[in-house]
This record gives sequence, C-alpha cells and structure tokens, in this order.
Amino acid sequence: MNRVAFYTLGCKVNSYETEAMWQLFQQAGYRRVDFEEEADVYLINTCTVTNTGDKKSRQVIRRAIRKNPDAVIAVTGCYAQTSPAEVAAIPGVDIVIGTSGRDRLIEYVEQFRKERQPIHAVANIMKQRDFEELNVSAFSDRTRAFLKIQEGCNNFCTFCIIPWAKGLSRSRKPENVIAQVKQLVKAGYKEIVLTGIHTGGYGEDLENYRLADLLWDLDQVEGLKRIRISSIEASQIDERVIDVLNRSEKMCRHLHIPLQAGDDAVLKRMRRRYTVAEFRDKILRLHQAIPNVAITSDVIVGFPGETDEQFMNGYRFIEELGMYQLHVFPYSKRTGTPAARMPDQVPDEVKQARVQKMIELSRRLSLAYAQKFVGDVLEVIPERPYKEDPTSGLYMGYSDNYLQVVFPATEEMVGKVCRVRIDRAEPDYCFGTFVRIVDEVPRPVKAV
Repeated sequence: MNRVAFYTLGCKVNSYETEAMWQLFQQAGYRRVDFEEEADVYLINTCTVTNTGDKKSRQVIRRAIRKNPDAVIAVTGCYAQTSPAEVAAIPGVDIVIGTSGRDRLIEYVEQFRKERQPIHAVANIMKQRDFEELNVSAFSDRTRAFLKIQEGCNNFCTFCIIPWAKGLSRSRKPENVIAQVKQLVKAGYKEIVLTGIHTGGYGEDLENYRLADLLWDLDQVEGLKRIRISSIEASQIDERVIDVLNRSEKMCRHLHIPLQAGDDAVLKRMRRRYTVAEFRDKILRLHQAIPNVAITSDVIVGFPGETDEQFMNGYRFIEELGMYQLHVFPYSKRTGTPAARMPDQVPDEVKQARVQKMIELSRRLSLAYAQKFVGDVLEVIPERPYKEDPTSGLYMGYSDNYLQVVFPATEEMVGKVCRVRIDRAEPDYCFGTFVRIVDEVPRPVKAV
C-alpha cells in the first residue's frame, strides 16, 4: 500500500485543505504516515503570509526530499501559488500545484510516476470564479468539525498578500454546505466551525443569499448542537447576522472579529474598511443583543509608522471594549505588499516590547471575562485530556462562549455535551465540576 505524509504550514484553512487532500489519497488506497517517517508521497501545504512563511516552506520541502529522495514531492498552497518558479527550482520537487485544481492531485501523482517529468499546474488564481469543492468527512478532533464555506478576499489590505495567493472572494453553494453539515452530524460531530479566508463575505457573489441565510438554514439541521463562525469582519456583522446570533439556540456566543489596530491613522494606512468609532459601535451593539458574548480579535503591532501614541490609543481602545482574548502579531514585512515599501518601519525591539504589553493585556482581559462565569453551569463538549496533567483524569473542552474548561471526565464522554459548574477561573483555563450529560444544548443557566 502506498504511503502518504503531509505537512501543513499556516492557517486553519490550510489545515482544512490538507484534511480534504488526505481524503482524496485515502479514497485512492493510500495509508497516511507521520511526516517524519518514510513515505512514497510527501505533500507540503505551504504558507506565504510573511517572508518567514516562505522560508519555512522551503525548509520543510528540503526535509521531505532528504527523507526519501525516491518519493514523489508535491507542493501546494499559498507559497506555491505566488512563487511557483521559486518552488519548482528546488531540486527534487516533482509537482507544483497552487490553491486551485487540487482535486486532480492523484491524477498528477500517477502521471509523474509514469512519465517522471515535473508537473507545474499553477493556474491564474485571479481568474478563478468557482469555489473548489474539497470535502472533509472526518477530523482528528472528534468534537468540532471545520467546514470551509468561502475562499479568497477582495479587501487588499496593505500588509496582506492573501488575495494574490487565494484569489478573489467566492462562496460555496449553500446546498453543498448544508449537505456536508448533515454528513458531519451523521458522523457524530456536535459542533461545526464555519471557516474561510473572509468568512463574513459569504454570499457576496451569490444571488440574494448571504451569511445570515446560511446560518438560518444550518439552524434547521437536526442533530447539530452548535454553529461557530471562525472569523468575521466588523463591517459584515449586519442586523440580520445579529438577529441570528440572538435568536438561534445553536449559534455560539463567541465571535472572532479582527481589529488589527485601534487607531484611525494606522487603520487608514492598513486600508482597513472601518474606523475606530464604527468598530466600537458594532461591538457595543453585539453586547446589547447577546449579553456576555465573547469577542476575540487579531491585533498587529508595530505597523510601519505606528507611534507610541498610536499604539497606546489601540491599547486603551481594546481595554475599553473588554474583549476576551487577543491574537497578537508583530508586523512582519511581506515582499510584494505596499506596507513593505512604507517608510518609518518600526524597530524589532520596539515591536517585541509592544507585543509583550498587548499579551499581558490579553491575559488580564481573559481572566476578567472568565471570572464572570464562576458559579454558572455551562455546556462543555470535552475533546481531549488536560495536556498540563494528562494522567489526572481531567479533560478539556470548549463552552459555547469559547472558555477552555477543565473538569473530571472519561474517554467515553469525549464529544458529548456535558453540564459543568465553573468553580475557578484562570487566564488560560476555567476549572469546574461535572454535573451531568445532556442531549440538548439550551442557553447556559445560573447554578442553583
């Protein structure tokens, strides 16, 4: 039996696509092995968000070639899309395929085996208008299934190369999304995480069908307990989306809304499509509609020209909004983007100091948010043993509002909806007591 090994760099969308490509190999009779083992085919799914992403991708490709020089080396993903000639020039690379046409992977592998001629199958992604159907019916995570509903982005932020790597925004057909959700529910998944490059832009290329319509249709799927949106832009949270979040019993009280900067001058240089005031209004509206909603966000610090004052404007703005958790990134130059050519690049040591300050704020905000739920009973789906102490009999799972809850459980309880009383909150985890297993997931209630 042929052996295939995968290596994924970059984001959750890439992870989803790797799982989908594995399904293609599985259907063709391959056995999956660890990347560190000897395989007959190595598939590297690359990232190009930063120059470091390119460098890491090259290192991993060379590692695969060293592992088994006779193996078929296939390279896909964003770096392969934006720099195909660079990838093809690495001695030992056999197949280069970008971010479309991956449904033909097996065909390319077979063709290379017969002809022993390099295959370069990178198409012009800007001409791609249809969503690439790549299904995933099982994930290594048994409780949450990621489902890609959208691809590409039309925003062209000045720091980002993604539109050139993933193309323009295109949506998966609603009937295909719903059919796959039903399949995943049948396979035992309780929670679906809707993901994409610009998830909130779902439906902008469809006729009279937007994200809110899809959410209501998914709300009707029998057996589905939770719907989570992986990320959504503030500008795309309209009243119809807020209405679904408010009225649907299945929508999670958690939204990841990228801010990137909390100062208007920096937002303008980034070419973001909102002001600080507009972002504030949207967050306050969400809190009004969905009490105790968890808002997580992305922040870039040290963007070219960001002064100490502008950084502190952002710091105080995030503090004022009382967010739950931040993903903090120091600005990293990406060749080919307008921001890489901007004057007043911020020194690395200044960026690192700002990252640390923002991470400390994130930990303080996480603790303040989590402490609100001490004494409450929340619904938690345990997914794995508590990694800080794997032999303790404790398991970790997520509540609908994205708290990582640790409580006594067993392997048999993994994937089941459990009621857990929150006893203690820390910045990273909440610790609780198991109450009972439930079949349905109503809104969390106060402990009596």
